[in-house]
Amino acid sequence: LHMESWRAEVIEEINRINQVLPDSQRRDKTDEIMQWMDSVMDKMDHCKALHCRYVKEAITLLELALWKAKLGEKDENCA
Repeated sequence: LHMESWRAEVIEEINRINQVLPDSQRRDKTDEIMQWMDSVMDKMDHCKALHCRYVKEAITLLELALWKAKLGEKDENCA
């Protein structure tokens, strides 16, 4: 779910240049492209950071679930 929204955000940012450049003066296009590239990279970095956070949370939940399952196995063996 998050991946789809991040993907849509990045695609929207990538496509934004097609709306900006036609209205730019010739001498301003290089600056516009540089700003756009920075913006795309910032958006991608933001999405990657959020993705890493969600992966870490999922790993923690998985570790807790495995730990709980292991405890359940030990309790069954002791009984």
